[in-house]
Amino acid sequence: MARMLHYRPSTFNHESPPEPMSEHQTMAPSLALDRRLSVAPMMGCTDRHCRVLLRLLSPHALLYSEMIATGALLHGDTERILAHGIDEPAAFQLGGSNPEDLAACARLIEQAGYREVNLNCGCPSDRVQVGGIGACLMAEPDLVAECYRAMAEAVNLPVTIKCRIGIDDRDDYGFFTGFLTPIHQAGCRVFIVHARKAVLQGLSPRENREIPPLVYDYVRRAMADFPDTTFVLNGGIKTAEEVRCLQPGFHGLMLGRAPYANPWLLAEIEQQCFGTPMPDPELILAAYRDYMTEQIASGTAVKYMAKHLLGYFTGHRGARAFRRYLSSHMFAADAGIEVLDDALAESGVLDHCRAAMAVAR
Repeated sequence: MARMLHYRPSTFNHESPPEPMSEHQTMAPSLALDRRLSVAPMMGCTDRHCRVLLRLLSPHALLYSEMIATGALLHGDTERILAHGIDEPAAFQLGGSNPEDLAACARLIEQAGYREVNLNCGCPSDRVQVGGIGACLMAEPDLVAECYRAMAEAVNLPVTIKCRIGIDDRDDYGFFTGFLTPIHQAGCRVFIVHARKAVLQGLSPRENREIPPLVYDYVRRAMADFPDTTFVLNGGIKTAEEVRCLQPGFHGLMLGRAPYANPWLLAEIEQQCFGTPMPDPELILAAYRDYMTEQIASGTAVKYMAKHLLGYFTGHRGARAFRRYLSSHMFAADAGIEVLDDALAESGVLDHCRAAMAVAR
C-alpha cells in the first residue's frame, strides 16, 4: 500500500501570500469579495466535497456551488444541501424565477454562512428550460430585476447575476445591454458573464459550452458602459497562460471545466495570481483523505468524494491506472477509504509523482 501522510484539513494552512498581482491588473469599481479568480458553478461537480479539495489547492479562489433550484432548497433536505465546511469564501448559486422563493432561499443561504448569492441566468439545459429559469431568463430582464431586488432586500450578502451574452438569434450587443440595464437599475453591481450566447434548441449543454463563439469584446464594452459595475469573464479559459493574458483587461476571471478536469491547474493559477507557493500534492491528498475519512464515518458514500480525485494526477505516469481503479471500485456499497489507498498502490502514481517532484527540485 502506498505510504500516505495524514493531515487534519482544519489545520492545513497555506502561507500568507505576498502583495497581489501587478499594478496593471484591471481593478473593479467595488469588490465585497475578491473576484479576480473564481471557479464556476458546475452541475454534478462543484458540490461541497469538490470545494474542499479546490480550497486546499487554492486559498483565494472564490468557489461556487452547483446550481440548486429554489424548490429543492425550500422543500428538500435543506440542511444537507446547504452544508459546507472548509470551502470559504464560497458562493451559492440558485436557479429560480419567483422573487419570493428566491428571497426565502437567500435568507437560508446567508444563515448557512455563504458569502454570496448568485442567480443563474445562463444555463441552457432542457431541464431548466422546462421551469423557465436559467438562460430563459435573459428574455425577461424586468423579471430578473424583480428577482434581484427581492433577494438584495432579504439579505446583507452580495447578490450577483451569472448570464450569457444572448440567446438564440438575439445575440447583438444591444440585446446584451438591454438585459443588463434594468438589473443594474435595480442595484446589481456584479455580473458574471459566460461570453457566448446560449442556443436553447438544438444544442446540448456541452455543445453550448463549446460551439457558440466567444465574444469577449461584449464584456469589455459593458465594463465601459457600466463603469460602477464589476464584470467577471467566464467561458473558454483553459490555461494559466490564457489567464495571464486576459487578467489585465477584466475585473475577474472564472474558470470551469479545465480546473475540474485537472485540479492542479487551479493551484498553478493561484500561484500566478497571488504568489502563493505551490502546495505539495502528497500533503493536499493526505488532507483530503482525512476529510474523506471523517465524512465516511458520518455516513457519506465514498463515491461522492472520490469522483473529484479522478483528475488529480493528470499528466503523471500512472494517472490512467489510478482513474481506472478508482472509478471501478468507488461505487461499491461497502467501499471505504481503502478504495483510495488501493488505487494509489495499484497505480504507483504517488511514487511517480514524488519522483517527478524530486527531479523538479
